[in-house]
Amino acid sequence: MKTFGRVLTAMVTSFNNDGSVNIENCVAIANHLLDNGSDGLVVCGTTGENPTMSRDEKLALFNAIAKECGHKGSIIANVGSNDTMASAEFVKEVSNIDSIDGLLVVVPYYNKPNQQGQYLHFKTIAEATTLPIMVYNVPSRVGTGIFPTTLVQLHNEYPHICAIKEASGNLMIASEIKRLMPGDDFMVYSGDDGLTLPMLSIGGCGVVSVVSHVAGKDMNAMIQAYESGHNYEAIRIYQALSEIIKAMFITTNPIPVKYAARKIGLPVGKFNLPMCEPTADEAAYIDKALAEYLK
Repeated sequence: MKTFGRVLTAMVTSFNNDGSVNIENCVAIANHLLDNGSDGLVVCGTTGENPTMSRDEKLALFNAIAKECGHKGSIIANVGSNDTMASAEFVKEVSNIDSIDGLLVVVPYYNKPNQQGQYLHFKTIAEATTLPIMVYNVPSRVGTGIFPTTLVQLHNEYPHICAIKEASGNLMIASEIKRLMPGDDFMVYSGDDGLTLPMLSIGGCGVVSVVSHVAGKDMNAMIQAYESGHNYEAIRIYQALSEIIKAMFITTNPIPVKYAARKIGLPVGKFNLPMCEPTADEAAYIDKALAEYLK
């Protein structure tokens, strides 16, 4: 199967003290990730605190990451919003950037469209680009989710809608997607680090990961072990990762991972409100899990 790679890291964004994006630091983070287990990057996703970034900042970051790091791995630009026409116009701009390999497009949040509205949303965006599109299904943040049947309709009509970041937490949804589209031309990525191994067992091809900021090589090794038929080795790695994965989601993403990335020396900068530093108890939990994992 041709994929974007096994491990795609939803990378954090480095901000200056005034809240602006530090492009140089972001490029350094991107290079570090691609040198340490990541096959590709999702830029300006939720983990990258994209709601606090301007359109121009996103375009500048997409351009910089694609130019400086595109030769090392897949670069997926997050372009989705809950405004269909604005998203489609933004997609046209991003599609002109060299070395962008695909687009991440979330199910519209807050509006809570029905399945027809979701179909029309993705249809409009698909008609604005020829780049591969990864649908992002995350009901816990959005308030609703896309049905497998809607996804099949979209893929049949627009084959470049060819992937999903499946973060519903319900493995039956991913299983149904693979049952309806059993071939190799539609990619199912786990949107939850902790469900990566189970997702592989029902036809998934990899993960859009958060924990890969600190454990990218092990996440990649786990997937490679499973794909090679070394199931017990995959399980061993999965179990070794369990505490650090748990720590990365002890509170709202990206708070734990940005804190942990700073601890290992990545120039992640500050949080932009409404994201903020972890509480003392949360920080202690992350510190303990990180120390145990790194020892």
